[in-house]
Amino acid sequence: MSRICELTGKGRQVGHNVSHANNKTKRTFLPNLQNVTLISDALGKSVKLRVSTHGLRSVEHVGGLDNWLLKTSDEDLSLRCRRLKRDVRKANAGTAAAA
Repeated sequence: MSRICELTGKGRQVGHNVSHANNKTKRTFLPNLQNVTLISDALGKSVKLRVSTHGLRSVEHVGGLDNWLLKTSDEDLSLRCRRLKRDVRKANAGTAAAA
């Protein structure tokens, strides 16, 4: 399983360990990924995702998973999240047509 956030697309970064003698060796910085269950209000169900803590804070700031999916571009989202975004759009269109 790759170390990439499903919501933000945040992945590993590459840098150096720098010693006191200024020797540089390659290293990787991995995102802080957590397995979380987020609730979709439009779909009325919970979704398990692998999300970075930065992405989780962003979702809470925007006002929930549905708002985050609708405002985020498809390039940053994983395939599962793009399908979820499509379903949320359909559900929102159905409630708007009924009102």
